[in-house]
Amino acid sequence: MGLIEERYTDGSYLAANPDWDRQDAPWKAERVHRLLSDFQIRPTSICEVGCGAGDVLVHLHRHIPQAEYYGYDISPQAATFWEGHKNLPQRMHLQLGDFHVLNQIHYDVLLMLDVFEHVRDPFTFLEKSRAFASHFVFHIPLDLSASAILRGRLMATRSIAGHIHYYTKDTALATLKDCGYKVMECRYTGASLNSPTRSLKTRLAAIPRRVLFAINKDLGVRALGGETLLVLAQASGEDVPCR
Repeated sequence: MGLIEERYTDGSYLAANPDWDRQDAPWKAERVHRLLSDFQIRPTSICEVGCGAGDVLVHLHRHIPQAEYYGYDISPQAATFWEGHKNLPQRMHLQLGDFHVLNQIHYDVLLMLDVFEHVRDPFTFLEKSRAFASHFVFHIPLDLSASAILRGRLMATRSIAGHIHYYTKDTALATLKDCGYKVMECRYTGASLNSPTRSLKTRLAAIPRRVLFAINKDLGVRALGGETLLVLAQASGEDVPCR
């Protein structure tokens, strides 16, 4: 394990993110559930790679109670949050360690929510993950925008959020395609306008964002940023046009 990964095992990431983004968990779970429902996917097994504090799985369980839930994370600090979820039925299994080393199960749905932008080699990571599920849901921060570059925000994203790769919608989708995924659906989440953890600056920027997004959403996101992408995919095959 190198220096990049050590921030998740030595407490550095927790120090910079003491709540481990737990406030966003209900919001993310609702959007994942809506995406699966739109495609009439009724999973009986769901795994989240990089599950962090486990809160997304907790909230997703409330939407899809019949599924068996699994979560993996390499951070011992993230695992300290898991004790608070022990009141759930025995349908949730959270494990500390490397998913690709420990996992021996094939899932109906594999979640990677804000994950591969943290990984040293996202291409190998994504390629290795392809064999473990029938469907995949990705939540991808779109950090790369004209505004972020002009304001020098990428280094803050790197030091605080731990993102070491930065994406636009086009480069995120190209990465998935290059790694052998068929995109079934992709949609903006509206994070800059409705996520629970928006900063004051993000709230103040809501008006120009709404105006530019209404004119041309892709252009607005490339210019002003603040958005995230939710993607439903399968392994291999031809992708579909993304809205």
